[in-house]
Amino acid sequence: MYCGSCLRDNALAAELVRRGHDVVLMPLYTPTRTDEPNVSRRRVFLGGISVYLEHKLPIFRHTPKLLDRLWDAPAVIRAMANRPVQTDPRMLGELTVSTLRGEHGAQRKEVEKLCDWLATEPPPDLTILPNSLLISLAAPIRRVTGRPVGVTLQGEDLFIACLGEPWRSDTIDLIRKQMQHVDAVFAVSEQYSRFMMSYLAIPAAKMHVLPLGVNIESLRSDGQPTVEPKRGRRVGFFGRIAPEKGLHVLCEAYRRLRERKDLGPLTLEAAGYLGPEHRTYLRDIEAKMRGWDLESEFHYRGELDRSAKGTFLRSLDVFSLPATYDEPKGLSVLEAMACGVPVVQPRRGSFIEMLQKTGGGLLVPPNDPGALADGLASILADPARRAALGATGAANVARHYTVARMADRAIEVYSAVAGQAATKSA
Repeated sequence: MYCGSCLRDNALAAELVRRGHDVVLMPLYTPTRTDEPNVSRRRVFLGGISVYLEHKLPIFRHTPKLLDRLWDAPAVIRAMANRPVQTDPRMLGELTVSTLRGEHGAQRKEVEKLCDWLATEPPPDLTILPNSLLISLAAPIRRVTGRPVGVTLQGEDLFIACLGEPWRSDTIDLIRKQMQHVDAVFAVSEQYSRFMMSYLAIPAAKMHVLPLGVNIESLRSDGQPTVEPKRGRRVGFFGRIAPEKGLHVLCEAYRRLRERKDLGPLTLEAAGYLGPEHRTYLRDIEAKMRGWDLESEFHYRGELDRSAKGTFLRSLDVFSLPATYDEPKGLSVLEAMACGVPVVQPRRGSFIEMLQKTGGGLLVPPNDPGALADGLASILADPARRAALGATGAANVARHYTVARMADRAIEVYSAVAGQAATKSA
C-alpha cells in the first residue's frame, strides 16, 4: 500500500538529495511504495519473508546468506506482499517481540546482513531508523559505524496498542530498555512528542520535533479525472479504509447532514487503501448507506496515485478525516488544505496544532457525528466562509508544512545531533 511513513521519508530524502546532500534510503521488511518518484535503494534488509521464516522455523536461522537472496529479492517480497494476507497486528505479538530482541533473537542473521553491508559503506554522519519498533538495530549500527543513531516516531503506538498481552507490555519494555542506544528521537508533531516521551520513557533531551511536509506543486497540478462532473457539493475522505481512520463516523455525520433541507445536492466521496482485513468494514458502511437510502450518494474511489489524488482532493468542497485515535500525522489533511479545501477535524492528536497553524478549517469534539455534521454544514452553507478557509489553509500549509520546510528543520536537527556526537568523540 501507499504508506504514510514511507511517503514522508521518501519526500524528505528526495528533497535532501536535491539540495546536494548524500542520503541513502534503505527499505526494511518490504520495498517501499510511494506516490512520488522513489529514491530508495532496490535492496531490502530484514526482508519480511526471512524475518517470518526465521521466527517460525529455526532451520532458516542457519541457512547460508547467499541462499537467502532468493526470498530477499524485492520482486519476491513484493509478490508475497501483494497476496490477500491479513496483517492484523493483534496476531503479530510474538514476531514483534522477536524482532525487538534483534541480534539476541531469532532474526540475528538479518541484523548481521545489515551490519555486514554497513561495514562496506562510508560511515554516515547519522543513521535514522523509521520507527521505534526497529530500535534493536540501534546498538549494532552504532557499533559498526561509530556514528550516532536516531529514531523517527510516526504512529507506531497504534500498532503496539493492538498487540495482545503479554506482547504489548514486552514490546514497550524492550523499546524503553534500548532507548539508551539512541542519540536522538524525532517526532512528527508537538503533541506526539509529548505523548511518546511518556509512553516510551524518552528523555526530553533526546526529543526533537520534525514536522511533516507535503509537495504542494504536484498536488495542485492537473491530473486525470477520477470523479464524474460535479452535481452538487462534495464531502470528502482520503485515508486508509480502517475503523481507526473514522470513515464510519463521517458516514454517520453525512446521514445527519442529509436530514437538513437547505444544503442542496450532496455526495460523500471516499478514497484510500483498502486492506483485505477491512473489506468487511467497508461492506458494512455500504450496507448502512443503503439502509439510509443514501447508497447513490456514497462513492468509494479506491486507491489513488499522486495525480489522481490531487484531482480527487481538488474536486471536494469540504474534507474530513475523523480519526478515532490521536493521529500523529494526518498527511491527507495537509494535502487537502494544500489544494484549497477546508477541513473539519476532531479536536485531538496532531489535528489541533495543524489547524492552529493553518486556520484552514474547524475543530469539533472527537467521536461526535452530530458535531461533525454541524461543522460540515456550517462550511457547506456559507460559500464565502468556505472560500476564505480554503485560501487561508492553502497559504499557511505553504508557509509551515512544505517539503522544503521539513528539509530545513531536518538539516537543523540532524546537524545538531551529528555535531554533538562529533564533539563528544573528540
